[in-house]
Amino acid sequence: MSTKTSIEWTEQTWNPTVGCSKVSDGCANCYAEVMARRLKAMRVRGYENGFHLTLLPRRLDEPIRRKQPTIYFVNSMSDVFHERIPDRYILDILAVIRQSPQHTFQILTKRAERMAEFFQGQSPPHNAWLGVTVENRTQGLPRLEYLRRISSCVRFVSVEPLLEDLGVVNLTGIHWVIVGGESGPKARPMKREWILNIKSQCDAQKIAFFFKQWGCWGADGRKRAKKLNGRLLDGRTWDSVPLQAMCFDALTQKGLMA
Repeated sequence: MSTKTSIEWTEQTWNPTVGCSKVSDGCANCYAEVMARRLKAMRVRGYENGFHLTLLPRRLDEPIRRKQPTIYFVNSMSDVFHERIPDRYILDILAVIRQSPQHTFQILTKRAERMAEFFQGQSPPHNAWLGVTVENRTQGLPRLEYLRRISSCVRFVSVEPLLEDLGVVNLTGIHWVIVGGESGPKARPMKREWILNIKSQCDAQKIAFFFKQWGCWGADGRKRAKKLNGRLLDGRTWDSVPLQAMCFDALTQKGLMA
């Protein structure tokens, strides 16, 4: 089901699969797992299995039927490159993306090695942005090496939740960096200096920087509802995105054009 979303860096979510499994420290307090269990309890169609991986082919054609240019976050409730999703089903997802040139599709994974292997010797659709999650140094940063191997028109990094200072990051070949803190009752804190370290490296290399949210821990180091902490970093919002002609109309409509 394609739905509007409150995720600041996209417009709608499209989930041709739901469910996932934990692979790193960033998965510990997965928002999608909590949401899937809630939707199962509400008997929402597609969540009969809760957070167990489920393919939903009836959702595949949803973007094709939408004519208005839209930015889609693909599988916000799953991972396109989960080890249990067959290659043929990923090809079905990519076929829909190719048949929907009016849209921009953002694909984010923690399974960067499989994504790199999948695209070995081929390029993703021109309207697909490929990204990896980087939550810490040991598990997250190696994913950037796999992402760089893919000839995607936009490569992006979601540093959420940011769990520690990442130090010096090799951002070669990266076009967009999103940073955010963790939400939920078990949220882990994020420090201002960790964010500014990443931002300064983006600025130096002219990489678009987007600050998504503080999460449940504010700039003052106090825990509260994430809405109260907001999105301001040093007194302002940071909403830069890659300037790509193919998604100009969609980004302009959402008001995200840098």
